[in-house]
Amino acid sequence: MCGILAVLGCSDDCQAKRVRVLELSRRLKHRGPDWSGLYQHGDCYLSHQRLAIIDPASGDQPLFNEDKKIVVTVNGEIYNHDTLRSLLPNHNFRTGSDCDVIAHLYEEYGDNFVDMLDGMFSFVLLDTRDNSFLAARDAIGITSLYIGWGLDGSVWISSELKGLNDECEHFEAFPPGHLYSSKTEALRRWYNPSWFSEAIPSAPYDPLVLRQAFENAVIKRLMTDVPFGVLLSGGLDSSLVASITARHLAGTKAAKQWGAQLHSFCVGLEGSPDLKAAKEVADYLGTLHHEFHFTVQDGIDAIEDVIYHIETYDVTTIRASTPMFLMSRKIKSLGVKMVLSGEGADEIFGGYLYFHKAPNKEEFHRETCRKIKALHQYDCLRANKATSAWGLEARIPFLDKEFLNVAMNIDPEWKMVKPDEGRIEKWILRKAFDDEKRPYLPKHILYRQKEQFSDGVGYSWIDGLKAHAELHVTDKMMLNATHIFPHNTPKTKEAYYYRMIFERFFPQNSATLTVPGGASVACSTATAVEWDASWSKNLDPSGRAAVGVHNSGYETKHLPNSVAANGNLKTDIMVMGVSAQELTIRG
Repeated sequence: MCGILAVLGCSDDCQAKRVRVLELSRRLKHRGPDWSGLYQHGDCYLSHQRLAIIDPASGDQPLFNEDKKIVVTVNGEIYNHDTLRSLLPNHNFRTGSDCDVIAHLYEEYGDNFVDMLDGMFSFVLLDTRDNSFLAARDAIGITSLYIGWGLDGSVWISSELKGLNDECEHFEAFPPGHLYSSKTEALRRWYNPSWFSEAIPSAPYDPLVLRQAFENAVIKRLMTDVPFGVLLSGGLDSSLVASITARHLAGTKAAKQWGAQLHSFCVGLEGSPDLKAAKEVADYLGTLHHEFHFTVQDGIDAIEDVIYHIETYDVTTIRASTPMFLMSRKIKSLGVKMVLSGEGADEIFGGYLYFHKAPNKEEFHRETCRKIKALHQYDCLRANKATSAWGLEARIPFLDKEFLNVAMNIDPEWKMVKPDEGRIEKWILRKAFDDEKRPYLPKHILYRQKEQFSDGVGYSWIDGLKAHAELHVTDKMMLNATHIFPHNTPKTKEAYYYRMIFERFFPQNSATLTVPGGASVACSTATAVEWDASWSKNLDPSGRAAVGVHNSGYETKHLPNSVAANGNLKTDIMVMGVSAQELTIRG
């Protein structure tokens, strides 16, 4: 992932402002260590920190149209850039960069071109002919982006909070699927899929259609001019990404450049569930597997760096970001610059264990819609920033626009958890890849129970974090929490500890407001907490809060014989409450 910073319409001394923009842009250099660029036109500045993935030799930014009147700074990847180039036969491209199409598309289509882009992206485009500009962010918010306003009338746009928080009177997260135009001085939504209205779809489930749509999503993300690999936890989602990648890697440009054996990466505490499962999947697929271990103390020592880079105080996100942050550093040290990852499937298919309690298909579907809409605040933010902290790019095939259109238009009755029919969470995804003739995965991996990343790396990780917070946050401090932190008041010592660190780095009220809050059990939204009366009293974002569903639930007295030979849950599995001492609320 690259880092972009744009300052538009400032009234300060131009030379002094240029120096300040350069200084602030350096705060984003971790995102793009390969090259830095700065373009100035009057009182507008576009800067770029480049992580070179496509056309490393000539794709430096900012990018221009032929006469250099249109200037663009972009973070992301445009997977259909070759197709878009074919729609622009009268244009001459200066580079082979996938992002080079943006300025030319703007010339032809104005600001209506954004929906033509298939990829993950955030960009700022300056039209020097009338000094107007526009900014946009990808459909789901895989790339991070913020917008702010200065007292001098300037508009600031940055890939991370740290690029603008010290300069703006007010700033906020740039909403996914939106476009900002200086001509209207307003945001408008450019991404309007049918599922966004939360109307209940009725398309029949066709496992082969779903399978092909996801295979296409993975294949298009193999576009790279640098070494890459896959993040492999051994769970269903990352294992499917790895399996499809391994099948289709041979014959690609990437394989010709870097070899046909896929690299896979996993992180965990010694003896954690993910390490064991990932090694088994890697052996089955024949990947060159890299297993990284960390200790609870390693993770605790990294917490401050994690919060600085991830820019959140959300408990679940910090728990999961820390091992990913540590792993990303190791991956980058091996010379790898891009990885494929499995985020998004749980939101699309209702994979979190609390979905077992969905009262009907309508509520099930609405919850998946709510979860996808919030991804930019949680898993996308984690995947983007934990990797970008070390100059590594994460690509997310489950959040492909075309795949989303297929998966979110299936009648949600097919996604419902029905143990008496042998249907566990994400059954329709598992079934789509359950190929007896040419298996994608071993059967027990294909039907492995959901593990949230912060759980799967090792259960003692979360317990260690809670114990550490106990040492730094007193009971007396908690009594004053509502006065110290009136917005998203932390309810636990762990949440209080993270909040203190966050506000030391980002003390502005606007920064506090960029982080979501609300009650959650096993990663649910606040609305879904109402599905079970006991949940409102017993909240924890860990998957283990789904006691009786999760095999290692907090209060499980014994391990139920819940998984049959094919991995299906038996009918006696249900979601139950958790103990009062395990309470945690998001934020």
